[in-house]
Amino acid sequence: MPPALTGPAPSGGQRADQPGHLLVAVADGEVVGFAHVVLLDDGHATRAHLDQVSVLPQHGRRGTGARLVRAAAEEARWDGFGELSLCTYRDVPWNGPFYAGLGFEVVEPAGVLAELREREQAMGLDEAGERVVMRLELQRPR
Repeated sequence: MPPALTGPAPSGGQRADQPGHLLVAVADGEVVGFAHVVLLDDGHATRAHLDQVSVLPQHGRRGTGARLVRAAAEEARWDGFGELSLCTYRDVPWNGPFYAGLGFEVVEPAGVLAELREREQAMGLDEAGERVVMRLELQRPR
């Protein structure tokens, strides 16, 4: 069982107020999932980071999560980013293997991503399994 986080998850409004993108998936007029891309400043450049993808369980296994991730990557690409990063559990099927199937690769965290991983460790997220940083190379628009 994953450890409890130090506080409640951000609300939709709090997520929308952060620099980046908040994409939603809608089915029959109901929001059934979202992808949240935040912009991280590492002191030299800004990077696009997939902070969270979530799909209601009853809408799972229908490709909604994959479509959200692809749309998030496309938004980042059109904004001129060369890659999209994320942190996830390496071996949880709907985490590491899911993202690998979408083209993400495990990388060694550096800079702001290493700092992000340190915060995750301090929160106790690694107690639920090995976490990794992954990245997807994005082709820039022509």
